[in-house]
Amino acid sequence: MKGELLVFSSVIVLLQVVCGCPDKCRCQSSTNFVDCSQQGLAEIPSHLPPQTRMLHLQANQIHHLPAFAFRSVPWLMTLNLSNNSLSNLAPGAFHGLQNLQVLNLTQNSLLSLESRLFHSLPQLRELDLSSNNISHLPTSLGEIWENLTILAVQQNQLQQLDRALLESMPSVRLLFLKDNLWKCNCHLLGLKLWLEKFVYKGGITDGVICESPDTWKGKDLLRIPHELYQPCPLPAPDPVSSQAQWPGSAHGVVLRPPENHNVGERDLLECELKPKPRPANLRHAIATVIITGVVCGIVCLMMLAAAIYGCTYAAITAQYHGGPLAQTNDPGKVEEKERFDSSPA
Repeated sequence: MKGELLVFSSVIVLLQVVCGCPDKCRCQSSTNFVDCSQQGLAEIPSHLPPQTRMLHLQANQIHHLPAFAFRSVPWLMTLNLSNNSLSNLAPGAFHGLQNLQVLNLTQNSLLSLESRLFHSLPQLRELDLSSNNISHLPTSLGEIWENLTILAVQQNQLQQLDRALLESMPSVRLLFLKDNLWKCNCHLLGLKLWLEKFVYKGGITDGVICESPDTWKGKDLLRIPHELYQPCPLPAPDPVSSQAQWPGSAHGVVLRPPENHNVGERDLLECELKPKPRPANLRHAIATVIITGVVCGIVCLMMLAAAIYGCTYAAITAQYHGGPLAQTNDPGKVEEKERFDSSPA
């Protein structure tokens, strides 16, 4: 009898552990919803109901997510970790959440994210990373996120975003990028080209507003002409790999040349946007040619009129002065006049 009571007690305890609700949490078995928000929690509660589909942990004091932090809720579909103090996420923190569709990590203290962090989330549809201190996102996730439709990274410290990362999300339709430290130089050209194609296909974005350089500060990246982008300089070869070891070196020590900080600064300046002179407008050029031709024609007509007037005036003047002079200088007529005057009346 005592043995049966012991087994029965063990079963009751086991059922409480499996099906019970953790302390400081509210559970709704009908909707498989567990609400542990605003409870001052410093870690993920243990003994979460395995059938949980929605878990709210926002507004707590959770600083760290260890690996397999949610192993007890494999059917979880929505996870809200917003407004905590998360700064460190183990690479396997979300391992086992094969059904997770919505992940909210907004208003935390995240600095960067590793690509391995999201490898175990193939069904993810919405990812909110806004209002953190993220300065770097991985270049690639290592696999295609076919289902992701919403990505939010606004209000972070991002200066650039690799195009390859966005290309691994072919289903994205909403993209929030505002309020970052976007550096609109040659490295952001790939993002500009991707965004133009994204908007053309019907995607919605709040835009990339340049923070630097000063030439484009406050400007929308999509409104900057392609012609103003200079190609990025190729990375300089490593001087160590191109140098041979000194013959007398017993340990194969390779001498490094002194670092030239001016070279890095010059490459950085070359990478900045350099405005090019605008090409001549065809209409303006044609108008200029026409106006020039008209003015030249008028000048030529004026010169021709002046020449005709001068020649006419010279001819009239010569004819006017030539008559009396010819009469005075003709000897035949003078002699005939004298005979006529000396003849008797």
